[in-house]
Parts: sequence; C-alpha cells; structure tokens
Amino acid sequence: MKQALELAERGLYTTTPNPRVGCVIARDGHMVGEGWHRRAGEPHAEVLALADTKARGNDARGATVYVTLEPCNHHGRTPPCVDALLAAGVARVVAAMPDPNPAAGGGADRLRAAGVVFESGLLEKEARELNPGFISRMTHGTPWVRVKIAASLDGKTALLSGESQWITGSKARADGHVWRARACAILTGVGTVMQDDPQLTVRDVRTERQPLRVIVDRHGETPPHARVLADANVLVVTASTEHRARWPNTIETIALPDAQGRIDLVGLLRMLAARGINELHVEAGAKLNGALLATGLVDELLLYLAPAIIGDPARGMFEGPQALTQLSARTELEFVRIDPVGDDLRIIARVRSQRERRA
Repeated sequence: MKQALELAERGLYTTTPNPRVGCVIARDGHMVGEGWHRRAGEPHAEVLALADTKARGNDARGATVYVTLEPCNHHGRTPPCVDALLAAGVARVVAAMPDPNPAAGGGADRLRAAGVVFESGLLEKEARELNPGFISRMTHGTPWVRVKIAASLDGKTALLSGESQWITGSKARADGHVWRARACAILTGVGTVMQDDPQLTVRDVRTERQPLRVIVDRHGETPPHARVLADANVLVVTASTEHRARWPNTIETIALPDAQGRIDLVGLLRMLAARGINELHVEAGAKLNGALLATGLVDELLLYLAPAIIGDPARGMFEGPQALTQLSARTELEFVRIDPVGDDLRIIARVRSQRERRA
C-alpha cells in the first residue's frame, strides 16, 4: 500500500477534478503490476495496473490488488474499475479508504457479492492526506480551503505602507509554488491585486496546467492591465454585473452578492466545487483572510515564518469583522507539521472542528 500511495502522489498536479489514486497488484508477496491515475478522462489506476500486469507477462487471476481508493462502480468518463477487476479474476482487493463520491460508491459491495475478498482501512490516514479537496467536495460540497501566508515571526505580513517583498526567503517562495501547483484554483482579493500586481501562476514547478485564478472584487476595481488578467484562466467575482465592461472579453465574471451587498463567500465556494475545484489555495490580504476565517471556510493554514521582527504598526494575517470580547471565541488550530524551509519555518496548521461548525 505504501507503494500504491507513492504512485498516487505522481498525479498530485494532474488528476483534478479526479482524486489521486495508485494501485499495485501482488502475488505471493511480489509486485506483478502497478498503475496510477494521471488525468481525468484517462484510465483509472486499477485499469492501468491490470494492463501493466499483462504487459509484464503476468496474470492477475487470483492476485491481490492494493489500491488507495475503493474501486469505482459507475460509468463516468471511463467504465467502472470494478468491471475490470472482476473480468481479470482477482481474488482480493485491499483499499486504503472508501470512495466518498456517492455516485461512484458500491464498489466494495459488488466485489464482495462476486466472491472477491474486500478489505479497507490500510494506511487510510495517508490516503486521505492525498485527497483532502476531493473528499471535501464530495462530502461537504465545498473545496478544501488552504490559506497561504508569509509573515515575520511576530505575525506581520507587510509594512503599514503595504510593502511585503520579500519577508521570507527564496526557498520559501519556491516552496509556495509547489502548493500552488497542486491546487485547482488560487483565490485572492482585489486589494492584493492592486497592491502587489501578482501573476498568481505556477512558475517554479513543472506542471501541465495552471490553476484557475479567482479574484474577489466587490466593486469591480481590478485594473484592466493587471498581470493576473494576462490570460483567460481567470474568474472575477463581484457583487454587481455593472462592472463587466472594465475587463477583456476573455475574462469570466460572475456576480455573487449576499444580503448585505458583499461577496457571498459560501456561495462562491459551492460554485467552485460545482466546477470541480478540489483544493482552493488562498493568497490574499488580512481582510479576505479574516472574512474566510470568520465565515468558517478555512480548513488549513500554510504559514511561512521568517526569523525577523517587524513590530507595530504593520499589517497582520487576519482582520476580523469585529474585535473579540472573549478569549474563548478565538479560532483554535492544530499543528500538523513544522519544517524548516531555507532560513524560514513552514507551519501547516488546521482549524479545529471547522467541519462540524460548517455543517
């Protein structure tokens, strides 16, 4: 199963909107075939592993299949993997985790009904870590929201003037592109566009695709010449349709106002999920970061902390809609990983009980 997980990771940048899945076929304790899902519309990991088994001159009949996700049991862009496994005559299937997609489920029951031994739960935690966005989209109808922040050790992201380039070092910035590359979309606010004029593209990682760029722009203030608008892979979200004429015809716009005339952030995430967005990578300022956090939409923080002190007054990480009056109302986090990246620290932290609050 560890080998299957390593295979699945090869699809980290390519499988969206599908999950990252790897498969190993074994007989008598030896691997006889392997495969991993590369991109949507192409064969799934199980089918490729069966083909690899045959290409090696091996027979899958009576073999054990180790796969990181329960084999699908529905006709999508490709036939059900369960059909291929049954036709190959495998004796046992071990899945790391069940398929959270209700349309694709039932693979385990069908395999068991056909006499195939089915087991699940081996290295399930590791399998889930590969596909937090797919799981989130299938079970909650929203992407996995990861907020990336670069800050000084005292939590400052920029000077009061807005100057922020560069607080962290080059290795931390390059590492940030790895996380951009695995995301389906990158979300930012109009303030960041106007202050920094970012491209928000993946440049330090070899990838076949660029994530969708999404700009939250309530009043339609994004400059037409902004670098982020240089190609058509952009969605500008406003609170009104009256600003559409500002931008090139290649730029998609949508109005998503809430009852107060602001951007409906929950509606935005559900719309992105409906478009197949699994992981949403946020690179924004304190105001949008704070709005997402206050609305209960943040799942994970990707923090790069530089060994430096900026002090006050300066810009922070999150700007809340109102000051807390009780410490018990604070947002609690769980540290997942802390690693040095160059001279900086990378901290991955998850919001505690966020899913329960959102449900």
